[in-house]
Amino acid sequence: MFAPLAWFKQGLPAQRLTPTRILFLGYILIIGIGSGLLLLPFATTGDGISWVDAVFTATSATSITGLIVLDTPHDFTLFGQCVILGLIQIGGIGYMTIAALFVIILGRRIGMQERLLLQEALNVMSPEGILRFVLQVVKVTFIVEGIGAALFALRFWEDFEPAYAVYYGIFHSISAFNNAGFTLFSTSLENYQLDVALNSVAMILIIAGGIGFLVYDNVVGVIQKRHLRLSVHTKMVLSVTAVLIVMGTLIVLLFEHANTRTLGMLSWPEKVMVAGFQAVSGRTAGFGTVDASLLTDSTLYFVVLLMFIGGSPGSTGGGIKTTTFGTIVMALWTTMRGYRDVMVFHRRIPADIVAKAFYLAGLAIVLVSVATLILEFVEEQGFLDTLFEVISAAATVGMSTGDGASRSLSASFSDGGKLLIALLMLIGRVGPLAISIAIVGGYQHARYRYAEEKVVIG
Repeated sequence: MFAPLAWFKQGLPAQRLTPTRILFLGYILIIGIGSGLLLLPFATTGDGISWVDAVFTATSATSITGLIVLDTPHDFTLFGQCVILGLIQIGGIGYMTIAALFVIILGRRIGMQERLLLQEALNVMSPEGILRFVLQVVKVTFIVEGIGAALFALRFWEDFEPAYAVYYGIFHSISAFNNAGFTLFSTSLENYQLDVALNSVAMILIIAGGIGFLVYDNVVGVIQKRHLRLSVHTKMVLSVTAVLIVMGTLIVLLFEHANTRTLGMLSWPEKVMVAGFQAVSGRTAGFGTVDASLLTDSTLYFVVLLMFIGGSPGSTGGGIKTTTFGTIVMALWTTMRGYRDVMVFHRRIPADIVAKAFYLAGLAIVLVSVATLILEFVEEQGFLDTLFEVISAAATVGMSTGDGASRSLSASFSDGGKLLIALLMLIGRVGPLAISIAIVGGYQHARYRYAEEKVVIG
């Protein structure tokens, strides 16, 4: 039995302990522990931090967002930075995955309730084969992070002493693969804007983390003959991801190529590289090689759309997910053409999945709209900047137009505003769809149907 599950079972009626609720409570527990560690006097370099800033930072790290109200390299000691890094790893790989790994190592049996909890945490379709999938997740994570850390360390070796180069390599590899966006530089990666090697490694790690472990499992399964073919899920994830990267790069180029404060003074190869990095990182990770406050309003709004879409299911990215976006686009396309069914790659998408995609997108729009209205009214930081911050939090991206210094715009918010952003980050990590299910207690299937009557649309 997993410890969090055992604790929660003691305090709540059994019928109320749905996997989604346990998952949500587990994240709150981890954030609480992380906040306590960050409040320790030796976690920060100054006179300590407020409990609100500690909760905000712990939530940002656990939800792998990257919004900051304190300057990570200057305001936190090595201990504090390691706490943040640990929270990123736990939040990225999932605390239930880590718990399951220890149970497997100890040779303990994992019951059906725990398997269902893992299914919810890893966002897979069935608990069947879940333990093999857990091992696959851990293996892929540490192999990719290890390679990334080595490559980053080799690059940082030119700028720092060996010990620092290794530490910086490990920190940024974990942060990049988990799409967290935390860096040990006050200006993010702006000083490495034209560094081809560092940009390439960072983008590969971000994309690898944002594709999702379901895709890795399917691809490896095809190679090992466990699966006959690539699933529609895998094909859609890879297709939508590729389209968003290419389209994102071209649109950022279009809006920024003449902006002398961003890409205007660069050569065309440099413009393409910087624009490509913004398209990749701006959708899921939040690293920046360009000061977001200098981007045109058109680019900022386009990045808002990219953040809203986010990564893929079962990945370290947030947003409504690439498959949700792909399903909605195909549903609109098939409806325009007069087809009854939504078809993708010669397969029919079930109607309940299509309805769930529209429900998730609608729920996310309502969430960010309400939060933006509240924060714009209370904080008065400008509509587009506030919208950008809200989407960045809810989609767990971490990109921000900033507070005029080296911190996110949230640093200039009141305590209430910071806590609202923290709540958005937590909801974004668990998922608004999962949160809504946890609140209502699951799907309710009515045993009756009313008579049908049409309404006029449009």
